[in-house]
This record gives sequence, structure tokens and C-alpha cells, in this order.
Amino acid sequence: MTTLETVFTDTPASDFVNTVEPQIADETLTSPERLRDWLVERRLLPADVRLGPADLDAAVTIREGLRAVLLGHAGHAGDPAALDRLNQALAATPVAPRFTAHGHHLVAVGGAPLDPAVAGLVDAIRQCDVDGSWRRLKVCARDTCRWAYYDASRNQARRWCSMAGCGNYVKMRRAYTVRTGRTPA
Repeated sequence: MTTLETVFTDTPASDFVNTVEPQIADETLTSPERLRDWLVERRLLPADVRLGPADLDAAVTIREGLRAVLLGHAGHAGDPAALDRLNQALAATPVAPRFTAHGHHLVAVGGAPLDPAVAGLVDAIRQCDVDGSWRRLKVCARDTCRWAYYDASRNQARRWCSMAGCGNYVKMRRAYTVRTGRTPA
């Protein structure tokens, strides 16, 4: 993995999208408490915040909407309904810029418990957009994977989270289909 890729692999946005791993049905955000713990570990929420089921639903909605956006970055059609739900969830969290001696960032101006975390994610996306890394965040083209990754390739044409895993699998299936004229079982 290149140094540049290492820097951006664990952005809050990609890290958040990767809280579920569809290939093995591994979901990190299984309860409001686990969501809070995840957000506290990344300094997006203070430890004393209490989250409820509605906060968990909103977080999962935002995560899946971001996955749809990153799928679009990889050149695939995202789910328009997921994008609509993402925009509705983000509209429910008002943010404003705050200026300091070191620059500016976005902060939540609402009072909902999840608002500071959503503002932190939106600010991380803003920072990625400013530094040019936002369009390089993508999700794997393999439909059973959809893992978020940073595309460090020179031409920004990488399609899989790893060439050794998903890329190899997809290419082997394609070669089998071409060679035999049928899709593998």
C-alpha cells in the first residue's frame, strides 16, 4: 500500500462506510451503544452522549447514502433512493462554519445527540473535497463486497478494494464466462 493510500484509507467517511462488511454480513453498528462507542473512538462524539434507536437508524441511512455516493465515484450508478435518504438525513442536521486561528471547520448548531458526529463526518468530507481526495474514495465494484477504499492509482481507474481478492475473483469469473460461454454456478 502506498503512503498516500495509507493516509486516506482511514478517513472518517470511508471508515464509517466500512462499519458493515456485506461479504461476511459483519455489522459493527448493531445498537445505539455500539454506534456511540464507534463515534467516541474517532472523537466524533463525547463519551457521555446517549444515543437512541432513531440515531442508529439515521447513522445507517447516512452510511448507506455515502456508500451510494462512493459507488458513483467508481463509475457505477448509485441508488437514487439512498441518495435521497442521505440528503434528508443531512438536512436534519444543521451545520455552520467555525473559524479558529488554524482555519475553519463545520460544527453542529442543532441539539440532537447525533448532530456533532454528523457535522464531523460532513466536515471530513469537506476536507477531502478541498484536498482532492474525495473523488478518489470509492467502493469496490464487486457487488457482494462494496468495501470503501482510496484509489491511489495514477489514472484513478481502480475498481476493486484489492486486486488480489475481489479483482482476481471478478476477472476469473469473466474469463470463465468468455472461455466456456456460460456463467459459473
